[in-house]
Amino acid sequence: MKLRTLSIALAATLLAAACNQNAPAPAAAPKPAAARAVAHRPPPAPQAMPTEGHIRSLAPDHASIRYRVYGNGEPTLVLIHGWSCDSGYWDQQLNDLALRHTVVTLDLAGHGRSDAPKRKDWSMKNFGSDVAAVVNAVGKPRVILVGHSMGGPVAIEAARQLHGKVIGIVGVDTLRDVAKPYPKEMTDPLLKAMHDNFPKATADLVDKNFFTGQSDPVVRKWIVKDMSSAPSKVAIPSFKSLLAMDYRKALDDLDVPIVAINAEQPPTDEAAIRRIEPRFRVVTMAGVGHFLMMEKPAQFNQMLARIADAWQVNEKRTAAPLWGPSPTR
Repeated sequence: MKLRTLSIALAATLLAAACNQNAPAPAAAPKPAAARAVAHRPPPAPQAMPTEGHIRSLAPDHASIRYRVYGNGEPTLVLIHGWSCDSGYWDQQLNDLALRHTVVTLDLAGHGRSDAPKRKDWSMKNFGSDVAAVVNAVGKPRVILVGHSMGGPVAIEAARQLHGKVIGIVGVDTLRDVAKPYPKEMTDPLLKAMHDNFPKATADLVDKNFFTGQSDPVVRKWIVKDMSSAPSKVAIPSFKSLLAMDYRKALDDLDVPIVAINAEQPPTDEAAIRRIEPRFRVVTMAGVGHFLMMEKPAQFNQMLARIADAWQVNEKRTAAPLWGPSPTR
């Protein structure tokens, strides 16, 4: 398999979501001056006004995790960003979803405004502990974890720690490699390139593999520059940990439905994944790249709200209603 093909496949698990020009978006507060310099994110002015807080992670390093809470309603939607991104990548979802749900965003340790000076283990488990700490602090009893790319496995690890609070997991262009992990001969060249020149390797990975010809060029440019300027001391070990994720063991500990909203290309082998996790389902979006919520936010928001509605009314917590008539909104 060529490195480009591998990179496209890795897109399903590596990153975290974004914005578009069609829906009003509550933007995150400006990053402090010490934060990495990036191009300005292009969404419209914010409307929903959040409450904000910091909580100590449940991970052993007790990193300070910054989170925000929007709206009110059940179930609560916890939006988890992915690799080398931050909570601002969910801006296009907040106004729509906060009309009917409590919506929570957070910066994982070492990302955005979440400081983690003592963290040495950048595992999916520890990132899951960041999310679990925020969910416990918000105190809502019924939660749906929504994770884009790396946020998908992070959501799985968080659900393992939340002991019955999670009623479902929604992956966003992620979890494609659950059934078939990537061999080292495919991943080692990409890791070496990151060690040699992280900004260039990451910019190439993102720009060449995570967009389509229809992607907004302004948004594309911003994402490439933002992600390639992430701290390599966080990004590279996080990447390695992501590749080492043991999905079989993690999924054995869970009893919740899992739906992935994935880009149509590359295809997701749903049948192979369901042999490992029978509760897994996939729905696809056509004409989008890796950043689904950025490219078609209105469609994505509707799909996510529909999943939340189905799980809200379905006492058995199955994904079956997702393919029936859309609930009256």
